[in-house]
This record gives sequence, C-alpha cells and structure tokens, in this order.
Amino acid sequence: MGKLKVVTIDGPSGAGKSTTARLLAKKLGWSCLDTGAMYRAVGLKAHLSGISLDDDKRLEELLTETTITFKNSDAGARVLLDGEDVSEKIREHYVSALASKVSARRPVREAMARFQREIGASTPTIAEGRDMGTVVFNDAFLKIFLKTSPETRARRRTDELAMNGDSPDYEAILADIKERDHNDSTRALAPLKPAEDAVMIDSGALNAEAVVEAIAALVREREG
Repeated sequence: MGKLKVVTIDGPSGAGKSTTARLLAKKLGWSCLDTGAMYRAVGLKAHLSGISLDDDKRLEELLTETTITFKNSDAGARVLLDGEDVSEKIREHYVSALASKVSARRPVREAMARFQREIGASTPTIAEGRDMGTVVFNDAFLKIFLKTSPETRARRRTDELAMNGDSPDYEAILADIKERDHNDSTRALAPLKPAEDAVMIDSGALNAEAVVEAIAALVREREG
C-alpha cells in the first residue's frame, strides 16, 4: 500500500503548527486539516452543554449530533460547529484546557481519527495535531515534528493576546503550557511524541516563513 499524500505536522501547544500548516497548504495548493480546532470545538460544545469531559458515554452521544466543518475565506479557514462559526470562540485561552482533556477520551479520539483519515484519503492534505504522524496518518508521505521551549511558546501567546487588547499573565500562560505538555505527553491514549521517522524542526529558532520553506523543500525532494 502506498503512502498517503499527507504531510503531518505534530508538536506541542503553541509550537506554530496551525500557522505552519495553513501557510504550507497555501504554498503547495493542498488542503489544510486543523485537527486541533476539531478537538477545541468538541471541548467547547461539551462545556456549553454541561457534559463532564470524562463522561465517555455522554461524549459519544454528543458526537452523534455534532457536525464540524471547515469553510475557506480570505482570512483563512473558518471553523463551523453545527453550522455556527466558532473560529474565534475556540481560540479563547480556557478552551485549550478543554481540548486537551476531551482529546484524551477514547470515543472522541476514535471518531475524530476516522473523520480525519477520510479527508486525508480524498485529497493531498497538510494535517496538524499531536498524533497525526504516530496514529492517524502513520503511512503519511512526510512527517514533521515542531519543537520549541515552553518559555518561547508562552511568550508568543502572551504577545498574541496583548495585540488583541487583552492583559495576559505570562507566568499563568507558561504554567498552563507546561501542564498541557505533561498531560499530552503522559496520557495513555495517543500520547504526544515524535513519530520514529519524523523530521524534527526547531520552530523557536526560525520564523514561520523559514519553517514553511524548509518543509516545502522536503516535499519537493520526496516528490522527486
């Protein structure tokens, strides 16, 4: 069986996966699959529905009546949850913790993985997340793992929130990032780790454009 025409981009929260995936997809003319947005959307809906994030039965029921779609726009892909645009809502800071918790639940993970593979099998895709190269697309064309320190990621997030007019607490954000790193890398189901054949890129040492160009060069090399 041949490898799927998929480039996976894995890494911890705040490593630049979404930005890299979006820019790379635009450069190559491929589809962009923001799996983190999918888990954020599920976490948000569960929270608003009053469902405990460790109640697998109710989460499984919730998923049967949940639709997550992506809509292209001039500003990039928009995320629709049951037809409502939640692109901004799912980026609120508290939703990160919801996404981390809900993504550790087996019914959610299995349902999302099936949907993600359907997309990847239908069109050349850039898929970003935490287990794209190790679980969902272990037969991917190219696997990338972005790494950078918690401090660098916390500073980026602090600056991003400040630019939006918020008054972020750097130390609180750093603590949240470290906690999420620990939770994501130690969970029993699909823990965060590089695939054995992943190419490691330090996204803290390069700007977004340089990271994208480095990956695009690898794609061109493998395409021959």
